Amino acid sequence: MLIARAELEGGEVQDVRVQRGVITAIGTLEPLPEETVVAAGGGLLLPGLHDHHIHAAALAASLTSVRCGPPEIADAEAFAAALQAAPGGGWLRGTGYHESVAGLLDAAGLDAIVADRPVRVQHRSGRMWFLNSAALDILLADHAPPPGLEREDGRFTGRLFDEDAWMKRALGSHPPCLAAVGAILARAGVTGLTDMSPANDAVMARHFAAQGADRSLPQRVLLAGRMDLTSADMAGRVQLGPAKLHLHEADLPDFDDAVSFVRAAHARGRAVAVHCATEVELVFTLAAFDAAGVEPGDRIEHASIAPDSAVDEIARLGLAVVSQPHFVAERGDIYRTDVEPDLQPLLYRLGAFRDAGVTLAAGSDAPFGGPDPWAAMAAAVSRRTRDGELIGEAEALTPEQALDLYLRAPEALERRRRVAVGAAADLCLIDRSWAQARRALEAVRVRAAWVEGRMILDGVDQAPV
Repeated sequence: MLIARAELEGGEVQDVRVQRGVITAIGTLEPLPEETVVAAGGGLLLPGLHDHHIHAAALAASLTSVRCGPPEIADAEAFAAALQAAPGGGWLRGTGYHESVAGLLDAAGLDAIVADRPVRVQHRSGRMWFLNSAALDILLADHAPPPGLEREDGRFTGRLFDEDAWMKRALGSHPPCLAAVGAILARAGVTGLTDMSPANDAVMARHFAAQGADRSLPQRVLLAGRMDLTSADMAGRVQLGPAKLHLHEADLPDFDDAVSFVRAAHARGRAVAVHCATEVELVFTLAAFDAAGVEPGDRIEHASIAPDSAVDEIARLGLAVVSQPHFVAERGDIYRTDVEPDLQPLLYRLGAFRDAGVTLAAGSDAPFGGPDPWAAMAAAVSRRTRDGELIGEAEALTPEQALDLYLRAPEALERRRRVAVGAAADLCLIDRSWAQARRALEAVRVRAAWVEGRMILDGVDQAPV
């Protein structure tokens, strides 16, 4: 395949030849006999973008769920209307709920909205479910209540904390088809993803491999998850990723247990990724890494609130950070209400990490955030909420720095991928030059994307040559 007249980073317009899944030549090239030619028309050709933090199965499930939180749903009336309008008569699944809509839900409140079918609504954090009485009856019919099911005055409230594995068993659910996820990511030019679900096990590894084999999910996958995942569980384009430690400030593990987790992962040759959504979780994690030692690939997920002292410690330890810059745009107006004013400039910092020499990458956290990397890049540059308010203006990146967040090598975030001879032909062609794209990143459209030289998105409007 010859991609003709593509702009490369730096501004040069060149032809790029791909053979057997690898870039073999760049320059002024003539088509070979019977070679497929794609006319780039001066559009920018990039390495395929990589989403460095996503939950693919949850995103797939969310696509058939009722949206229950901001910005689509902003108050109790809209929330009730959304649930009542849902078609069908079986399980009703809601996602993205935030207590700013109608407070902390419970079974009685949900029963008042929908009582004739089982309802489960997920908090946007991903760590809590709200169940109505019909849902509780079904889930508890054949399964003992787990510790995370809240009880008050001898009655279950319908609030379920950190018990996804239990609920999956009680529902008898199976991993979803990931074809819709693959298509969404391909349209954005994403050719690889790091799935950060902490419960990922050998079953999920086989599922990802099967979805890749039948091309439902054409992207490369770096699979983080449980400690007992091994390379032997991987197949196809699925590669073993970090061991995931998912912290919760209200229920932190014993410090020595956290240190042992990090050391055990390192002993297995695996990096460690730690969820840090609060300052307390971040401080705890940095102390654990300091005690256990840091190995290449160790990383902080989110670093949602990072004071200067934590930024300096992350740099000293040599940890990478994977951020969600779009949360400032998507959630910023709620942050301005819920987060103390002196902490707001510390939310999802970017510039401070770069200035400190910390390796920085970005992921969507979808379905808990939007999956569009171009919108996230725009948010990293603007640092504005939906209402136009600035949060942490000093953390803003240049367009080039924002793009860089998605071009890091997933297995070695310190390395930056480029279109070069010998590189894998995981590529993304956009509809304009970089000079145009950098002025309005959210407006970029992807014309074509390839994984190993095979086209996974074809939006090039031309007759075949």
